Amino acid sequence: MKLSYSWLKDYLKCELTPAQVAEAMTSIGIEVDGVEESEEIPGGLAGVVVAKVLECEPHPDSDHLHITKVDDGSGEPLTVVCGAPNVAAGQKVLFARIGTVLPGDFKIKKSKIRGVESMGMICAEDELGIGTSHEGIMVLPDSAVPGTPAKEYLQLKTEAVIEYEITANRADAASHWGVARDLYAWCVFNGIPAELNLPDVDDIPSAPGQAVPVEVLDTDGAPRYCGITIRGLKVAPSPEWLQKRLLSIGSHPINNIVDISNFILFELGQPLHTFDADKIRGGKVIVRRAAEGEPIRTLDGVERKLKSCDMVIADSEGPMCIAGVFGGEESGVSDSTVSVFVESAYFDPASVRRTSKREGLQTDASFRFERGCDPAMPPYALKRAVQLILECAGGRIEGEAIDNYPAPVERKRIELDYNHIRRFVGKDIDDSSIECILGALRYEFLERGEGRAVVLAPSYMVDVYRECDVVEEILRIYGYNNIELPHHMKMSVAPTPVPDPEAIRNAVSNFLAANGFTETMNNSLTKKDYYVPLSSFPAEACVEIVNPLSQDLNVMRQTLLLGGLEVVAYNINRQIYSVKTFEYGNVYRKRAGADPTKLENYEEHGCFCLMLSGTPEKSWKAAPAKSDYFQLKGYVELLLKRYGADLYQMWADAAPSDIFSDGVRYSLPGKGPVLVTMGIVAPSLCKRFGIKQQVVAAEINWPALFELVKRDKVAFKELPRFPEVRRDLALLLDESVSYADLRAAAFKQARKLLRQVGLFDVYRGDKIPAGKKQYALSFVIRDEEKTLTDQDTERLMDSLLQTFIKGFGAQLR
Repeated sequence: MKLSYSWLKDYLKCELTPAQVAEAMTSIGIEVDGVEESEEIPGGLAGVVVAKVLECEPHPDSDHLHITKVDDGSGEPLTVVCGAPNVAAGQKVLFARIGTVLPGDFKIKKSKIRGVESMGMICAEDELGIGTSHEGIMVLPDSAVPGTPAKEYLQLKTEAVIEYEITANRADAASHWGVARDLYAWCVFNGIPAELNLPDVDDIPSAPGQAVPVEVLDTDGAPRYCGITIRGLKVAPSPEWLQKRLLSIGSHPINNIVDISNFILFELGQPLHTFDADKIRGGKVIVRRAAEGEPIRTLDGVERKLKSCDMVIADSEGPMCIAGVFGGEESGVSDSTVSVFVESAYFDPASVRRTSKREGLQTDASFRFERGCDPAMPPYALKRAVQLILECAGGRIEGEAIDNYPAPVERKRIELDYNHIRRFVGKDIDDSSIECILGALRYEFLERGEGRAVVLAPSYMVDVYRECDVVEEILRIYGYNNIELPHHMKMSVAPTPVPDPEAIRNAVSNFLAANGFTETMNNSLTKKDYYVPLSSFPAEACVEIVNPLSQDLNVMRQTLLLGGLEVVAYNINRQIYSVKTFEYGNVYRKRAGADPTKLENYEEHGCFCLMLSGTPEKSWKAAPAKSDYFQLKGYVELLLKRYGADLYQMWADAAPSDIFSDGVRYSLPGKGPVLVTMGIVAPSLCKRFGIKQQVVAAEINWPALFELVKRDKVAFKELPRFPEVRRDLALLLDESVSYADLRAAAFKQARKLLRQVGLFDVYRGDKIPAGKKQYALSFVIRDEEKTLTDQDTERLMDSLLQTFIKGFGAQLR
């Protein structure tokens, strides 16, 4: 959000600078992101000064140029060649020195004109950007003093724009008036002279003619609805002051009628909507709920189907706009409009929020309505609109102003105990300070007593209900920085579980980071469309959001893999083709066919997700290795080994084919919960994310991993005192024989001496029969009690070979 400093000063008269305003805003809970200053004329005419023409003679080689001597206040007269017909000796002019950059990025340089050196330029209005005339140079009054900067002489303003953010409960600060109101309270409490002024508006008198009648059929959705009819106006460009106000905060002017609505929105925080009165079919405005599936074409040209819970402003034939959210295409103001119906209303925040989120329409109006506008503001905003429309577009009021407010929103009555407030705050704030702050914030005191009071909260404070809410308002203005830290702090110490889940998670993250992975963090909200074609994560099992922010964030994620693919695609689209990431986060699932109203029918647990894709950057030393499944599998094995787990002791089956084209799913022994699923991501799934290169991924189930950690018993023993022996075997095997089976058989046969088994080569091809393959296995052997002899080693290797021959039909190569 943007706030114009000069616009703010229309309502708050004080001596605070833009920087001081920004500091004060942050201290009262309106966080400022930055202050940007801009010149009324780009560059502020730096380098342009008042000068006096001392001499003026015709140029000998030109019939229209003049050679002048100019005093720019620097002491030495300068020679300047000027082509203006009205230049004359004795004039006071605006002079651009060498190096000055004029509007249009025109830089003044020393130059020779018809053989005469010119040391600057005498300027016309259009060259300075302060007018359109180019008939001659700009001649100043004799009182102008040479050397005076043009910015100072022309009194050019520097506009400061403050960019800020508000929390969801502070819709009252979404306008210049709202911020001015808070700053006024801050100034009053801190003893800074300030004056708060809201523009005077006249009551709207009854006028001859027929106003557009209004019928409000749903007062729950529109508790207050005001409107007025103005005819005979002229749609035209807005006056300069109005355009400048809107441009200063980044709003583009359209025409006087639309600009007035936008001006009041940013001035008062009250959204208005203006209808072309001649386009209201049936001549009557009807405020109602939409019929289920009722169509409307909105201003963005989109045909929308409404729900029965949506509020609309309709005529006799159908909706003209979605109340508080977006206007309709057919009822808006155009250049040919001569009559308007101006709406100023208070709509139910929940209704507006529901419609806005479902339709994916976030407008300036819905932003304010869904957070809660001031129900007392619509009549004043309507009067302000009438005042500006009559001033800027002409016209006349017809009929009476409408204010349909059958059940006024009651202001909150709150009982205050000043001692309670002091306990809340943690500081002894005196009664007079409390009452000063509340008075400046426009609280109305119904009762006052010794150390107590009963107040009515202002209508604009939609989130103030209880005494503790009032304490927050007092603290904002009093200043959180003015509350000293206590000398003693109380805390409760909770026992840390062993093993500590948080410590283990951090250890896993540190391990992955140390191995070159980059940690990512994705939103736990995602789009349901991702899950529609998946059988392993069916869309029916998604936990749906009741009021989603958008259709891209309408369910909770069931897996981290899809978010990981989004990260890979994001990086590839920015020419980062080598991706190595991990993420920890929770996943959510609803049990199929279960009652969705019962909490026990929902599952939530943590996961680690690892993603590898692409080839690392080239190196002079060696060719980079392309990311593949076995590289990822190696990282997973290393990680599990840290906690005493062995993948080959896990129960394994095929990974889901809709996620992985080739992969394995490992579960804890005894067909326990799934520990890790990993493999090559299916190309069809990658294609949905626009990924053309291979991606390998693993998802580790955190509860299952933590169960392994709890089972792991760490024991320490001395380093081996005797050397190990390494031997290799090359075996011809059937294609059906797996390395895992050979490894398990080897450890079963030689558990006492065998320390490690590895597979370092697989060969299929020339001289290998069909249906066969060659495995090259390495074995590490060591005896803990003695040094192995050659005979011991050969005896062990023979027993292993016989095991492979008898158990798997192996042949020694």
